[in-house]
Amino acid sequence: MINQNASLAIGYNYQDKTDSIQKSGLTLFALGFLGALLPLLFSSSAGSIVLAISTGLGMGGLLLYFFRTYQKSPAGIRNNGIWLRASTSRGTIAWLTAVFLTAFYIILYWFPWLLENLIRATDPLSQLLRGKPADQWFLYGSFYTLAILVMGVRALLKYRHSRYQVIRTFSVMFFQLILAYLIPYFLQKLQEPEFYFSYFWPLKYDYLFPGTVSALFNEPGALGVFMIFWTAIISLLGVPILTYFFGKRWYCSWVCGCGGLAETAGDSYRQLSDSSRNAWRWEVAIIYPVLGFIVLTTILLWVNSYLNGGLLGQLSNGFAQTYGFFIGSIFSGVIGVGFYPIMGSRVWCRYGCPMAAYLGLLQKHFSRFRITTNGGQCISCGNCSTYCEMGIDVRWYAQQGKPIIRAACVGCGICATVCPRGVLNLENKPRSGRYAPTNLISPENIRILS
Repeated sequence: MINQNASLAIGYNYQDKTDSIQKSGLTLFALGFLGALLPLLFSSSAGSIVLAISTGLGMGGLLLYFFRTYQKSPAGIRNNGIWLRASTSRGTIAWLTAVFLTAFYIILYWFPWLLENLIRATDPLSQLLRGKPADQWFLYGSFYTLAILVMGVRALLKYRHSRYQVIRTFSVMFFQLILAYLIPYFLQKLQEPEFYFSYFWPLKYDYLFPGTVSALFNEPGALGVFMIFWTAIISLLGVPILTYFFGKRWYCSWVCGCGGLAETAGDSYRQLSDSSRNAWRWEVAIIYPVLGFIVLTTILLWVNSYLNGGLLGQLSNGFAQTYGFFIGSIFSGVIGVGFYPIMGSRVWCRYGCPMAAYLGLLQKHFSRFRITTNGGQCISCGNCSTYCEMGIDVRWYAQQGKPIIRAACVGCGICATVCPRGVLNLENKPRSGRYAPTNLISPENIRILS
């Protein structure tokens, strides 16, 4: 007798079966999330305890869910049902998540008083790490770092079969926790300037502004001077050298906190990145003017510092304020993260980040880095293009055996990781023959046929 419920599909018949352990983990996360919002409703010394317990409960629930989810299947990427889930295919859950994230950033930047009770709940941690009460940026930095660490565990489990992805994930977790969180706050506790050693100009655009440089030079001791030279040397000398040898991936996928959040918390949304030619045109039309704008602003501020005021001073200060509002706040925060569930995890990196533009120009024209392709092995499955978070049509290159040398590529390596045939390979070979395609049919195959 024929089973009427049996699937006749040739491919894998995906069924999203969430077992009791996974459901328990999700329940704990939901309870923890709701509990973390309770301090918003009242001002009390118990708020810190409630927040700590709720955060621990929520993160513990997520980790339980992640471990159980990836324990149920052998190592290897299985993006089963990713276009069937409301959370990863612009469904209702995705839109609700986008609205929540966008609203959070708007409140954080412009209405922080609404978060006052929640901020006060993080005072004990702030006193411990930096010796003073918390503000909205400490609250944000703590949540940001926690998101990268917890979702980094998910990435480690998901990509545990890939040595490259495991090391890369550990790298972004390390740089965010140590260089972008603990060290800056520890410096404040020592009465030193807050300084992020993993962020450079032009991403951290004010680090080379004359006001910042002057303030650091006037700091007692040699640490302020070291910070200036660190920023200048890495931004103007270290970045070109490192990019020449390793491409922009050394920063965008291994060090940067923005990229770290995209690669961990944003990993579930990478397939949402628009790979159309029209999206590429918008990318080019926006990101390079952003880079030009901050370069011009920096130059004007330095010229003004020598001319000492006047109309030029008003113009340069206006440029700086405009950039800080539209790019530093709205683009990088509200849109850059809030739109993850709708436009993919690299909206900021693709369209707005001046550091990505700077690195991209170096990578395309002066770097040894490229992704080589073996067109003869490509079966046109499209996994590489689907999961490219930068919207690059990788399959188009692979089908023709052409190396991928794009300014946008952040070298995350997911295209090579999801390829079932080993067509793609990230390489740092000498620049000679960099643009030469691979042979679709090798001489060895021809000799076998003859």
